[in-house]
Amino acid sequence: MKTNTPLQTDLYQLTMGYGYWQSGMHEREAVFHLYYRTAPFSDKCVIAAGLEQALTWIDEFSFDEDELGYLSTLLGNDGQPLFEKTYLQYLQKMKLSCDVWAVPEGELVYPNEPIMRIQGPLIQCQLLETALLNIINFQTLIATQSARICEAAQGDPVLEFGLRRAQGPDGGLSASRASYIGGCVGTSNVEAGYRYGIPVKGTHAHSWVMSFDSEMKAFEAYADAMPNNCVLLVDTYGTESGVENAIEVGKRLRENGHELQGVRLDSGDLLELSILARRRLDEEGFSEVDIVASNDLSVESITHLKKNGAMINVWGVGTKLVTAFEQPALGGVYKLAGLQNTAGDWEWKVKRSDDLVKVSLPGMMQVFRDAEKDVIKHSPNEDSGLLECVVRNGSRCGSGEEILQIRERAVKKWLNRSQDREVVIDPELRAMQLSCLER
Repeated sequence: MKTNTPLQTDLYQLTMGYGYWQSGMHEREAVFHLYYRTAPFSDKCVIAAGLEQALTWIDEFSFDEDELGYLSTLLGNDGQPLFEKTYLQYLQKMKLSCDVWAVPEGELVYPNEPIMRIQGPLIQCQLLETALLNIINFQTLIATQSARICEAAQGDPVLEFGLRRAQGPDGGLSASRASYIGGCVGTSNVEAGYRYGIPVKGTHAHSWVMSFDSEMKAFEAYADAMPNNCVLLVDTYGTESGVENAIEVGKRLRENGHELQGVRLDSGDLLELSILARRRLDEEGFSEVDIVASNDLSVESITHLKKNGAMINVWGVGTKLVTAFEQPALGGVYKLAGLQNTAGDWEWKVKRSDDLVKVSLPGMMQVFRDAEKDVIKHSPNEDSGLLECVVRNGSRCGSGEEILQIRERAVKKWLNRSQDREVVIDPELRAMQLSCLER
C-alpha cells in the first residue's frame, strides 16, 4: 500500500469533483487559500510547519487501479454506483498541473494570512484540500506548542517524549518532526530520528529497575550496558534513595573512565526533589550531571517550576506537547477565492457569513512584511512576498530545506516575535471583498 494516497480525503471532495466534471466546470482555473482565523493558545501567531510532507503528498498524487477499483464499489442511496466509470477513468489519467505558493516552514503566520495558495484546475484544487489541511493544521499546531514549551523552559533543553501518547503512529511521527521545528532538541521517537535526522534521546523505564533484585543492581547493570549514555531514573522506589544509589553508580562509572550523564525525576514534588538532587549531586562532585524531569509537564508546570527555583535543567515533555493539550486543532480552513468563467476572465469569490470572522477574502493573496506590520494584498503577479512558489505546473520547485535550517528560523522568529504586530488588509483587496459582498 502506498504511503500517500489521494484517498486520504473526505468523500465530498470526490463527489464535488464528480459534479464539476459532469457540469463541465472541472478544468476551469481556480484559486484557493489555506489559512486560519484565530491564533491558538491565546497567542498572536503560529509557526508554519508541515510543508515538506504536504509537498511530498502532492508529488505522489495519482489514482492507481486498486484505488479506483475501490471507488467503483461505492454506492448511492439507490444501490447504484456513486461514480460513472468515465469519471474514474478521468481521475486515472489526471496529472496535477497546479501552482502552489506557501510560507516557508518555520516562519510566523498571523490570523487570516494565507499559509498556502493553490491555483489550478478547479477539480484538482478541490481534491487537494483535505490532505493539505490535515498535514498543515497538525504540524503547525504542534510546532507552535513546542515553541511555547521551549520558551517556558527559558533556554533549557526540551526533549519530546510523546510517541506513546500521540494520536497513532503517523501522528507521533508528525508530532516529533513539528516539535523539533518548534525548538525541542531531541525526541524519543527512533523513526523520527531515522527519517528526519532528529537527535534521539532516552533513559530507561521503571520496568528496568523492577526487573532486578534491587535498584542498585539495576543501576549497575544499566551503567555496565550504557556507560556512555547513562541517565538513571531514580523514583521507582523512592527518589531520595534513588539519588543516593545513582551517586554511587556515578562514582563507579568515573573510576572506569566514564561519567554519569543525568538522573531523571518522574513523580512527586519536582521542585523539592530537584533541589535535593542538585544539592546531593553537587556535594558528591557531580555538578555537571543533568537533572531531567518528566511527569506530564506543560507550559504552566514548567513556568511554575522555573519561577520557584527548581534545579531541573532538561525537560522531557510528552502528552501535553504532542496532543497540544489546551487546543485540540488549529482550525485552518481552505477557501475558494476566485474562479475563471467560460471566457477566461476571473470572477472573485467570497464566503458570506453572519459571523464576520468567517467572511473570506477574494483574489490571489500575498503577504508583504516589514518591521512593523503585515499587509495582505491581491497580488496576481509574481511579486516577492512571504509566500514563495513551491510547485509549478504540478512539479516541485527546488529540493526543499534541511530540517535544522527550518528549526533555526522558527526558534529565532518565535523568540523575537512582536505581540502587537498589525495585520492590514490592503485597500484594493478590501474593495474587492466589498464588491463581492454587494453582488
